[in-house]
Amino acid sequence: MSGENATAVRSALQRALAHAPYLRRLAGREADVSAALERGDLVEALEFCGISGGAGEAVALQLRREKRRLALTLAIGDLAGALTLEEVTGHLSRFADRALDRSIEAAIRERTPGAEPRGFVALALGKHGSGELNYSSDIDPILLFDPETLPRRGTEEPVEAAVRIARRVVEIMQGTGDGYVFRTDLRLRPSPEATPLAIPVTAAISYYESSALPWERAAFIRARSAAGDVALGRSFLAAIRPFVWRRSLDFGALGEIRALTRRIRNHYEAGQRFGPGYDLKRGRGGIREVEFFAQIHQLIHGGRDPSLRAPATLDALAALGAAGLVGSDDVVALSEAYRLYRTIEHRLQMVEDQQTHSLPRDSAALDNVAQLDARGDGAALLDALRPHVERVGGLYDGLDPPEDNALPREDDALVQALAAAGFTDARVAAQRIAGWRGGGIRALRSPAAQEALEAVLPPLIAALGRAPDPAIALNRFDTMLSRLPSAINLFRLLEARPQLARLVGDVLSLAPALAEMLGRRPELIDGLIDASALASPPDVETLTCRFAGTGSEEYQAVLDRVRREVNELRFAEGVQIVSAASDPLEVAAGYSRIAEGALVALADATIAEFEKAHGRIPGGELLVLALGRFGGAALTHASDLDLVYLFTGDHLAESDGPKPLGATHYFNRLAQRVTAALSVPTAAGPLYEVDTRLRPSGTQGLLAVSLDSFARYQREGAWTWEHMALARARAVYGSGEARVTLQSIINETLGRDRDSAHLFADAVKMRGDMARHKPPAGPLDVKLMDGGLVDLEFVIHVTQLAHHTGFDPRLRVALGCLCDAGLLPVALRPAYDLLARLLVTLRLISPDAEEPSPAARDALVRACGLPDWPALLAALDAARQEVRKAWDAIVKQTGEA
Repeated sequence: MSGENATAVRSALQRALAHAPYLRRLAGREADVSAALERGDLVEALEFCGISGGAGEAVALQLRREKRRLALTLAIGDLAGALTLEEVTGHLSRFADRALDRSIEAAIRERTPGAEPRGFVALALGKHGSGELNYSSDIDPILLFDPETLPRRGTEEPVEAAVRIARRVVEIMQGTGDGYVFRTDLRLRPSPEATPLAIPVTAAISYYESSALPWERAAFIRARSAAGDVALGRSFLAAIRPFVWRRSLDFGALGEIRALTRRIRNHYEAGQRFGPGYDLKRGRGGIREVEFFAQIHQLIHGGRDPSLRAPATLDALAALGAAGLVGSDDVVALSEAYRLYRTIEHRLQMVEDQQTHSLPRDSAALDNVAQLDARGDGAALLDALRPHVERVGGLYDGLDPPEDNALPREDDALVQALAAAGFTDARVAAQRIAGWRGGGIRALRSPAAQEALEAVLPPLIAALGRAPDPAIALNRFDTMLSRLPSAINLFRLLEARPQLARLVGDVLSLAPALAEMLGRRPELIDGLIDASALASPPDVETLTCRFAGTGSEEYQAVLDRVRREVNELRFAEGVQIVSAASDPLEVAAGYSRIAEGALVALADATIAEFEKAHGRIPGGELLVLALGRFGGAALTHASDLDLVYLFTGDHLAESDGPKPLGATHYFNRLAQRVTAALSVPTAAGPLYEVDTRLRPSGTQGLLAVSLDSFARYQREGAWTWEHMALARARAVYGSGEARVTLQSIINETLGRDRDSAHLFADAVKMRGDMARHKPPAGPLDVKLMDGGLVDLEFVIHVTQLAHHTGFDPRLRVALGCLCDAGLLPVALRPAYDLLARLLVTLRLISPDAEEPSPAARDALVRACGLPDWPALLAALDAARQEVRKAWDAIVKQTGEA
């Protein structure tokens, strides 16, 4: 060691001898270790810790000696600042693993000499599981065994053998006489009052899957297979992982953790007050609250983000900060507090090896602990702790706000409360709530459901009352409840996250499409608790990988899972519009990336399944071409997917599978399967409507045609409107080589010389036919109205084809190119943006295109970035005029003006 470190070690040893009687006794007993420390050589002292006794020495004696030496060495290294908190707790935790492992091996071999120590495992929980043991920690293992592999005597039952092994392990670990290794508490096992000391693995799995209490989920955040048959323990933890890390969170677990904090504060009331006697572990703002703060966030988000599943508290805080779930300043504050608390806790335990966490009440004893920590006196120690205690207590209180007063039950008082909350027809709302309380809905009939209802009513009514239209929000919430088999988890979630309740109120008020999705799947709310919920979806490749899964699922399971995940993302995209968190144009692009990722993942899965029966077509592959809004990467919540299926290779070839098919039949069957994968509702609900009518020859043609046939059709048989549609074509599935070939066909088709008069006449006739057969659905049908999006699309596509330029499937980009080239007026750019924003927003807020309610008008105004409703109507009128002028200029060239 360096001279500076050696001096620090010697100084720490002197403080220990002066202020820690326990360490003084250890130094007198372990002469070799003490001599090394007197020389300032911490490395040599650590080497002495692992030296075993003679071959015949009992395991218990060996472990006790190692514990004494390790306790002395780590304490001096800690006091000297030569070992970090993580190094100290890591050494102690690894020693606990070794001690348990050797105890298990000894207990098995004492009973069955020569047997391999397998079939018996110790799971580490708490600070042992997370590698954070302190000097005087208990260990709280759960002992499990496999009846098939556990060594036992011939006449023994497996449970009998396992219990005897467990008793012997505890005896070795904590037997009296020459000290102890670790105090060992087995009460964290399932139902300790009724179960044996060691439990069969299968019984434990059954318990945690069906009967475990909420706090046990939090306990297993820090669970680890530590000793014995470690592989058995790891397989057990893998089996119960869904119990610990749930995508759909049971907020009852969070309530239980918070209730535990309240019980601790009440039970240890004297230790809550900061000052002499303060309980560093259980006191307000202490160790437990730092741990619970991290665990609550882990339980909320860890089911969806595996990076947050760190067992150790400091690692968990760092992961939560990196994920943006806890502010960086809060992470620093909590981490600094935790390090200081654990350091002072160690000083308390060094004095007399007592399992204590409380600062001494006696001033002399408090001064002694402070001086052991190289501080002047107890007052200096309290001054160092005080700001951390206040900061941690405040942060944790923010997770557990004071409970709201219950909503009144008496009729007049309830009506008054509802009126104050914002309900204009409070008496009707009161009748609705009375119906809930009376169990009129199936999901609200159990005592547990009624208890959860009463807990959530104050924040829920406050949220719905602040909604843009409280009456609509309440009615749609009632509809949602009527469809639920159980409402308990939903209520607990909304109670735990009041901001979600407010967001749900907005959704229910403003967006019938989203309200319908919530009615079918209330767990969609869970997705909004993640930090990324109101962020734009990732790129297509990332989404495809997510939707593809592990590759080990059954095909039907893939279809169900993709539907759940896609609808979660689509729901979150819609919420971004309702909450004005994102530009509707960005949301439209996000909808498209989600759809493309789903299409690629489902097409891959469908092809893999199809090939099991029919093999592959040599040299052939499926291509999928997107048109319309999908091709233009600007979907709305309600958009169909306009698809054309193509294939490469020899159309006369035959597949090589057990049930061979000719190429044309093969790819048409495959296209049907892909369409079904995208569109057929499963137990997880619907996904997308698929429209294949834009394929060559329309509904009269084959569903899938060869690339050669497609090229020939575009050259010889396609109508003008089909070439206009091709201007928004984009390959969304197929190899790079095939896509290049397809794009060359599209480019050749779009770049072909045309008779402009014929082009304009065809376009004007088509638009007139469309207007007659498909008039606007309502006064705000910005797609079909005169001067609306369809008119603008016609203007763009006719201009592209007439001038052989500006081709890009994204309408906004194409329009920009045409404006930059001077072929279209620049005023069409803002016109397109407004019309597109309105379309995307109206598909959620007013899908019937009728004029929305005043509250929904405000949402439309926010989405379009305008100050008020009159300004929006004026901007819409101006946009339509610009579109009409551009369209009229085309009509005039046909002589029909």
